[in-house]
Amino acid sequence: MTSEEKKAFLLLKCVIFHYHGLDEDEQKILDETAKSLDAYQELKWANEFIAQDYYNAFERARALLGEAMQGLDKDKRLYYLKSVWDANKQKGFISEMEAMAMLKLSKDWDIEKELVESIKN
Repeated sequence: MTSEEKKAFLLLKCVIFHYHGLDEDEQKILDETAKSLDAYQELKWANEFIAQDYYNAFERARALLGEAMQGLDKDKRLYYLKSVWDANKQKGFISEMEAMAMLKLSKDWDIEKELVESIKN
């Protein structure tokens, strides 16, 4: 995974976890992800991106991620979004707001049907 892909993946995870306030469990998951990917700088970058304008962070990230995901094949886009969905399940729940945000992204990335199917399974 390139540094740019790590940035995109961590921004995706961060923006979903920050959707209604980052809690301790979510921070732990983000830290574990950064460690497993050797992506501490990319995590720092993603958190700074969100902090620049917390109120509009999702829409800003949505635009940036839309561009970043265009060059990736459908399976990889689905993998990233499904990984974030599964990380939310790991913390014990997925809020309606988080689910809707991920569904919006899946529609933007032309993987809505595939995400819904993978969630059902």
